Amino acid sequence: MTNSAKSFFWYELMTTDLDAAEAFYSAVLGWRTEPFDKAPGSPRYIVVNAGDRGVGGLMELPDEAAKMGVPTAWMGYFPTKDIDASVDALKTAGGTVHRPVDDIPGVGRFAVVADPQGAAFMFLEPNGPDQPPVPRGTPGHVGWHELYTSDWQQAFDFYSGQFGWAKGDPFDMGPMGIYQPFAVNGGLVGGIMNKPEQVPVPVWLFYFNVTAIDAAAKRVTDNGGKVVMGPMEVPNGQWIVQCTDPQGAYFALISEKR
Repeated sequence: MTNSAKSFFWYELMTTDLDAAEAFYSAVLGWRTEPFDKAPGSPRYIVVNAGDRGVGGLMELPDEAAKMGVPTAWMGYFPTKDIDASVDALKTAGGTVHRPVDDIPGVGRFAVVADPQGAAFMFLEPNGPDQPPVPRGTPGHVGWHELYTSDWQQAFDFYSGQFGWAKGDPFDMGPMGIYQPFAVNGGLVGGIMNKPEQVPVPVWLFYFNVTAIDAAAKRVTDNGGKVVMGPMEVPNGQWIVQCTDPQGAYFALISEKR
């Protein structure tokens, strides 16, 4: 583990309709999109930007993944300076490697992995320099990371051991159990809880910042998405909605105001 703790730094949507997803998220989040020119013959990839900063990318769900029943979904990347060491540490701690370390021409080296409970994420050892973090709450960026898992205590211990996370004050949600916030380098960036029954498998959910939750929720439904929970005020006074996009990918929105 490095001296500083780590959180996600890039987010990627694998979808069944790339053009539709580009139009939907641009309308909902105001992203500026641009094609990413990779090696000849590689799949289309669309970078999404909030202002002048990249947030993540959109790509078609690969055929082999679709045949295996992989759903349309958002995935998060952790940065690493040494991807081989990161993957080895993950395996030692009980994690799984779904796709071994491979090269993305002009970008870096990546791997698709999962924590011991099965929630998937990715590592990237980028070729380029580190980007400075954006201020928390910046519109269009991810403002909260939520892990639904089968054993929140074991999951926290895993991520704490791999990435240096610290516990915030736990919140008792009654029948839904404990919600354990986690901090990275002194700032709360997400929470971990045991998954509700309607969530089939352990998974990460990413909350994108918006300026007002009701208007953003209307943009979701006006553009063919669904609001599946909320608007709801959370204990820190922020407002959230959880949604699915027109292709079925699960995502959420968070705002300081209703």
